[in-house]
Amino acid sequence: MEKKRIITRREAIITGLGSMGALLLGGCSKSLPPNYGNILRMGDNLTYVAQLALLPGQSLVKEYSYRDITNFPARGSNPADSSKPTFNETFARFHKNAFSEWKLSIEGKVARPGSYSLVDLQKFPSRKQITRLTCEEGWSAIAEWIGVPLSSILHNVGILPSARFVNFYSYDGWMDSIDLLDAFHPQTILAYGMNGRDLPVVHGAPVRLRLETQLGQKSTKYLQRIVVTDEFVDTGDSSWAWYMGI
Repeated sequence: MEKKRIITRREAIITGLGSMGALLLGGCSKSLPPNYGNILRMGDNLTYVAQLALLPGQSLVKEYSYRDITNFPARGSNPADSSKPTFNETFARFHKNAFSEWKLSIEGKVARPGSYSLVDLQKFPSRKQITRLTCEEGWSAIAEWIGVPLSSILHNVGILPSARFVNFYSYDGWMDSIDLLDAFHPQTILAYGMNGRDLPVVHGAPVRLRLETQLGQKSTKYLQRIVVTDEFVDTGDSSWAWYMGI
């Protein structure tokens, strides 16, 4: 099965990005999600364009107070659990050693690729936010997250002008991607803490993406590596929408 296709049709559907455009040195031009004739992928295009037409690209989502924090269901896989099909021996070893040996690789269309330990990420200025996760399964929950803005990491590695997408790979076998407008959104963070504590394994430790502008499925857990590309990387699974804006 073909795993990667090149987007050949790019359209700028937001103009006047102002300082954001200068910030990204031209790397923020918008590309419609690929559809390849698939009905769901075509729906991506409609949702994507409508969302961006109705809301400014850097609009902040609502943030809450501490009294609004709720119980937060633990859903999904745990790569450290040998009884699960997503078990990953490398991740289990990292977990056993309190993630002291874990590193997040940043590669692709960047000037300075590298690997960042948990301590490295915690040295960057952090952002704390209390936000609502809306799950595609129909439930929602509010939690406090703390982490490093993804924009800080992308600035540090120096994304190239041709970059268009940021791809996330996890230890449970999941892969997903976002565009640069979401990647540089002020509330898009690599979270390493939740509700005043280290991020629990059931919620994606040691580091997970928190993407506040889309449904919870897009907030990839158990991060292993981040790859910046100028092409859309298609996983071959069109059963889920690529764009899940809320």
